[in-house]
Amino acid sequence: MSWTKAIGIHVAGLAALATHDLLQRKHAILRNFPVVGHARYLLEKVGPELRQYIVTDNDEERPFSRDQRRFIYASAKLENPYFGFGTDNDVEHDEGYAVVKHRTFAPVAPSTLQHSGEHDLMPCAKVMGQARGRRHAFRPRSVINVSAMSFGSLSGPAVEALNRGCAAAGVLQNTGEGGISVHHRHGADLIFQIGTAYFGCRDEDGAFSLDKLKALVQSAPVRALEVKLSQGAKPGLGGLLPQAKITEEIAEIRGIRTDQDCASPSRHAEFDSVDTMLDWIEMIATETGLPVGIKSAVGDLEFWEELAEQMATTDRGVDFITIDGGEGGTGAAPLSFADSVALPFRIGFPRVYREFARRGLTDQVVFIGAGKLGLPDNAAVAFALGADMVYVAREAMMAIGCIQAQRCHDDRCPTGVATQNPWLTRGLDVPSKADRSANYLRAWRREMLKLAEACGVAHPGLLGPDDIEILLGNRSATSLREVAGYEPGWGLPSADQRADAERLMTTASRGGSAPRSETTA
Repeated sequence: MSWTKAIGIHVAGLAALATHDLLQRKHAILRNFPVVGHARYLLEKVGPELRQYIVTDNDEERPFSRDQRRFIYASAKLENPYFGFGTDNDVEHDEGYAVVKHRTFAPVAPSTLQHSGEHDLMPCAKVMGQARGRRHAFRPRSVINVSAMSFGSLSGPAVEALNRGCAAAGVLQNTGEGGISVHHRHGADLIFQIGTAYFGCRDEDGAFSLDKLKALVQSAPVRALEVKLSQGAKPGLGGLLPQAKITEEIAEIRGIRTDQDCASPSRHAEFDSVDTMLDWIEMIATETGLPVGIKSAVGDLEFWEELAEQMATTDRGVDFITIDGGEGGTGAAPLSFADSVALPFRIGFPRVYREFARRGLTDQVVFIGAGKLGLPDNAAVAFALGADMVYVAREAMMAIGCIQAQRCHDDRCPTGVATQNPWLTRGLDVPSKADRSANYLRAWRREMLKLAEACGVAHPGLLGPDDIEILLGNRSATSLREVAGYEPGWGLPSADQRADAERLMTTASRGGSAPRSETTA
């Protein structure tokens, strides 16, 4: 065979492979980077062997280790999520390692079947908005929900895939502060986030508009409103959408220009104190009938002390509180803010919870945790500290194809998840990624339920601080209750709320299901 013929055969083969890659819909990397994209899968296949000798181990990578990402990817693809040969975590030496304490004898126990307990129902133990008598109070159907990620930060296909996946799994999708787009309108119930720029509910001058807010929530399946004060990825800073990511569609939804960066203020213009914030929250709750909460990272505690005191002594308050750990990461930020501003979740959350527990308010508030809680072992600690629900963001991104390339801020996300580049977004196939999103959310619930049942409780929200111990290497272990500074009874819902959770889980295990939107009884 002549060399020209050999070259022709190879070129034809590469052309055929490129055509196949461009037309297939399963892998965004291959659609966006035909032929050369196969190198990623080859490196992924031999990665464990290489890392043992010349690179990193399964637990060194950050922000998510290889093991953590493998759990998410395998769950999303309905592949085997199990790990062989025991843990490769350094439990003998790590400080702060959390251990879930299983029970030998208990009223409930995890099934031996791999996929049993995969309920479409794992509802919140509390009814959001019930304590304050909101007209549209409701019980969230799922304790895991998708966190605030705006259209603009994420691509339209990514937002739509998440929305369809949330609808299939009975999960709430938080819109993020960028407004409600057509991509948010594919079946999932929404939590509409109100940021400092009031996108989606502002007038021509950029000021908050109550009329626009009311019109917006009536046009979409919005179940609750979340007022964003700060977030773990960039606490103390407003959001920033680079000009490179601003399309005409995004500009129209937000009411902004396309020829410059979109920078949100760092603080709200509608209020400047806890007192005025509560007045404003009560006003929008009354006008819309929806539960209203706040989202914040934790820094100075004075704000939380005053909020708890005002709720204890007046007739105003929030219906839910989202605590975002400093380890959160769906927003780009200066390195100093990403690394060093805001407390991590396991320290920040109990500081806030204690202020409300001391005043007997915890049963009136739905607590939502955020910050790498899409991993069931991390979430178990959050529930034991008193969280009623958790948000997932980067984990949900990974379920639809994110490979932790960390290019979210420059419009060059190779998988089309966090970019507005048309060539890159075309690689993200919405139907298949929607399925993967739903698969991951259900798999998380399944594993979370098994952890709860191993501790002898029927629902993750019934895990308490005595069910977790924190290791100091192999020298000592301390109860999470002691680490968090909790008094007996803290970290758990009320007796009536616990009974509701057990009843609803019993209904689910018998094949029943709750209505799509269970409102206040």
